[in-house]
Amino acid sequence: MAKHRRRDRRFRFALAAVIAAAASVPVVAAAMPSTSARPDIVGGTEASVRDYPYAVFLTDKSGNQFCGGVIVSPTAVATAAHCAKAVARTDLRVVAGRQDKRTNDGKVVSVRDVWIPSSFSDPGKGDDVAVLKLSQSLPYRTVNLPGDDSLYAEGTKATVLGWGRTADGGARSDVLRSAVVPVVSDDGCRSSYSNYDSRSMVCAGYPQGEIDACQGDSGGPLVVGDTLIGIVSWGDGCARPGKPGVYTRVITYADEIRSEADPSRRVFW
Repeated sequence: MAKHRRRDRRFRFALAAVIAAAASVPVVAAAMPSTSARPDIVGGTEASVRDYPYAVFLTDKSGNQFCGGVIVSPTAVATAAHCAKAVARTDLRVVAGRQDKRTNDGKVVSVRDVWIPSSFSDPGKGDDVAVLKLSQSLPYRTVNLPGDDSLYAEGTKATVLGWGRTADGGARSDVLRSAVVPVVSDDGCRSSYSNYDSRSMVCAGYPQGEIDACQGDSGGPLVVGDTLIGIVSWGDGCARPGKPGVYTRVITYADEIRSEADPSRRVFW
């Protein structure tokens, strides 16, 4: 249980920063976006939104970035459930087509509705996925959703994207960055986390750590090529040896994501 509380702190800290900023309370530098470009994802390099046009970030109504997301249809973005619940829907904004957060590039849209599985309660218990239904269409290429389990094979090289922190307590990046991490087997992930659920979760990372998603990357995409296999969810710290990042296993929710993103695809019995 002590380990679970430590993992919880990873996503709650991002929420605390948003709440404090919205209330105009001074926040230490570690809780706010940095004023100069730094790496985000631990061990990552700068990436281009031209290569990953479906990568987006989430802000509150004051423009404070706190999570990531991924475009799954012109009018819908997938993210983590804990990100969707962090800010009131009316205050939630999706920023697309903006590589550098210091610019006004791209498009900012509000959210008209949110889908979250009724079973979600905590990232450590799974079902950490949400679909944000947008008030306007986005003119950017969408990500592909997986059709089978083949991309979840152990050792598959996947790319995680985000604007999050460099390390636990570090500053966030002003620019989109990426890192390549291998998919970890279910047995390997279960040996790192006793609450690992192979139905709703997938792990990715190196045994020695060093490269990983971090706070502020939650909700962002883990892709193989242009296919979304994971959504940044939780972990024990960032880039620690023997503690890979844990992602929502997208294939489990692919049909629901498609249905919520495009109601015309729904099948009624």
